[in-house]
Order: sequence, then structure tokens, then C-alpha cells
Amino acid sequence: MKDILHKVVRRVGLRRSHVAIARLCCERHVLATFNRTPNREVGRILCYHSVGQSSWGVNDVSPGAFRRQIELALSRGFRFVPAAELVRTGGGPKDLAVTFDDGLKSVLTHAAPILSEFRVPWSAFIVSDWSEAGQGWPSDTFLNWRDVERIAALGAEIGSHSVSHPDFRNLSLAETQDQLGLSRQVLKDRVGIDTTSFAIPFGQSKNWPAMAARAARDVGYDVVYAQAEETRPAGTIARTFVTRFDGPRIFRALLGGAFDKWEEWF
Repeated sequence: MKDILHKVVRRVGLRRSHVAIARLCCERHVLATFNRTPNREVGRILCYHSVGQSSWGVNDVSPGAFRRQIELALSRGFRFVPAAELVRTGGGPKDLAVTFDDGLKSVLTHAAPILSEFRVPWSAFIVSDWSEAGQGWPSDTFLNWRDVERIAALGAEIGSHSVSHPDFRNLSLAETQDQLGLSRQVLKDRVGIDTTSFAIPFGQSKNWPAMAARAARDVGYDVVYAQAEETRPAGTIARTFVTRFDGPRIFRALLGGAFDKWEEWF
């Protein structure tokens, strides 16, 4: 039966990535309908990637959807605060923070004007090799170092997202130390920011072994952001991922905790 299924998948041109996208879409809709958690007592940190940069697939939110999400949150009585404030104090149940992973160009070109309009503070986590040289991507894919300086001048908190966005569960200790330490050093050398915050690539429970947690502390990070509220590795700060499928109904459910146990399958 397994061989037959593989033949069918090959014949219709399906790939694992196609299945992952379909599964993600279905899960978001189903959980938004049926899954709710009790009222929370602390704030919530949202994790975005790109805004109006379709090459980033399921992690790209259109500028219109992004604006509607900000407006929806405000209309429901939420206030936006820096992620660092929620890390420090926990915040209140109506506090939200906005963060961006990967250092994508659209954070500056599309997201920043909307955030400025609504006076929303935000954070960005930079993959140092991608900002350094692009690593084979088109030149307008990632923030370059001048762009990073610009968003910092706009008030964005800047943190590290590693050197090359690896899955840390597959790295040796030496590789882990390089990804953590070098990315921090490059940020300091290129833009003068001595960050102590790090966002885990992929960000899920399986992507952050205990060895990586120890190495992060050893090289000077005191805040490590992960993903889901209820499944994140010990000692990390939870965030809630936002995807391109998150229209108003799903986003309202997201704010209510529908995805606090959810992790992306890929």
C-alpha cells in the first residue's frame, strides 16, 4: 500500500512541501473553529516573517492583511508594546508585541510604514549571512546592513536569528557555537548592536536541544524566543506564528489562544 501511495503522489506531482502547505491551511481553519484556551493573564508575542513578499510562501502576509490584523487587535482592546517589555514583566492579557524573523526586505518597505502609522513597536531578528551576502537570493530579498541600521533608527529592536538559519538539532557543539556567537559578533561589527536576544530558526520544540540552550547562554544571549506557548523548550519565550492563511476569523482565534499548542509541520 505504501508503494502504491508513493506512485500516486509521484504521478500527480505532489511534493512534501505541497502536502505541508495544505495541512497547515486545514489545521489553521479547524483549530480556529474548535480550539479555545482559557483567558490568559499575560501578553502575547506575535511572530511574522514577510509582508507582501510572496516568495516567502506560507509565512508571507499581504500588506492589506497585516493592516487589518493591526486594526482588528486595536478594535478588540489590545495595545502594542515592545517584546522586551513582555519578556521583562509578562505584561497583561491585552498586551501584544510584534516580531519579524529572517530579516526580509519587506519588513522595511511594507511593514514599517504600517507599524509607524499605528505607532506599534517591533523587533526584527537577522540572519547574518543573508544580510551579508544574500546567499544566492535576489538582491531585494533581505535587509542589507544599511537597511538594518534604518529599521534600528526607526526604533526596531534588533536580535539575532543565527548565521545561516540551520536546524539546531542537526548541529555539533562547535557548529552550534559558531551559529550563535558569530551571528552576534557580525551584528556588532556591521551595525554596532550588541544584542542579547536570539530567535530560534524554525522555532519549534524539536529545533532547540539542551546543548544549544547552554551554548546560547555561554555566548551572551539572555533571551531566546521560540514558538508555541505550550510546547516550547524550557527557558525560552513563547511566540505565536502568523501565516498567510490567517484572515480575520483565524486571527481572532489566534488572539484567543487557538494555536497555543500548534506547531508547523514541514
